Amino acid sequence: MSTVAAARIDPYLIPALDGIAYGLLVFVAAAGLVFCFGVAGILNLAHGTLYAIGGYTAAALLDGGWPSLALALGVGVAAATAAGVVLAALLTRTATRNHLTQALLTFGVALAGGSLLVSAFGPDDPPVRVPAALDSSVVLAGHRYAAYRLVFIVVAGLLAALLYLTVRRTRAGMLVRAAVDDPEMVACLGVSPTWIRVGVLAAAGALAGAAGVLGAPIVGPGPDAADTVLLLSLVVVVLGGLGSLTGTLLAALLVGEIQTLGVALAPSAAPFLLFAAMAAVLAVRARGLAGSGRTT
Repeated sequence: MSTVAAARIDPYLIPALDGIAYGLLVFVAAAGLVFCFGVAGILNLAHGTLYAIGGYTAAALLDGGWPSLALALGVGVAAATAAGVVLAALLTRTATRNHLTQALLTFGVALAGGSLLVSAFGPDDPPVRVPAALDSSVVLAGHRYAAYRLVFIVVAGLLAALLYLTVRRTRAGMLVRAAVDDPEMVACLGVSPTWIRVGVLAAAGALAGAAGVLGAPIVGPGPDAADTVLLLSLVVVVLGGLGSLTGTLLAALLVGEIQTLGVALAPSAAPFLLFAAMAAVLAVRARGLAGSGRTT
């Protein structure tokens, strides 16, 4: 690469890295929504609240030490998983009904859950303290970059790989994919589609809770966090193609780069770039980047 080209790229290195971190955070949060759509057939508008549970847990338990990070991750994932199971129970009678009924129910749950969280933790954005070793910066290509974000990129990348392998290589993953293609055959094998639905919503809660805890220093908990995460999750799920993990990952990275590089390159147009890009992608590929309609 020439010196001139390197000089032009250099100012955007940090925003590009931030875009990767932001995109991976959105992917981990949105992965559960992929399963809700693709397997359970549920339009879950309370998904952002599951993320907020993890975020508020991180704010409440993190004290700057490693044990508190492990505790926050365990408690946040457990609490969001339990909330996913409760949500599955509430949705039992609406599982076979139209998406409007599900949307109204989960929207009501989101409003109630959001109000409870704000009542418990207050209306202000609480501070989040990460371990001291991560509350520093490292030098990358002559730039200082937050150590926590760099570690988050690695951890979120590993989570994405683990999630993909789980879906593609394990019995649970095979049942999930089979439930998408032929739920009647899965029932004939003695596996209840209802329990698969409960498991999917519990897993969605676990992923959202993990994203909330790990992503709290990036997208901190607060009254608007649930709505922001839900909106971005819906965008990447639609852009990636309903039911496609691979497409959702690509869409999440695209959204992350648009959100961060857009501010650096065109700050005045940044609020509109995301939806302009979404409209452009869907105009060319109506079913999203992957467009398979299957959990892959």
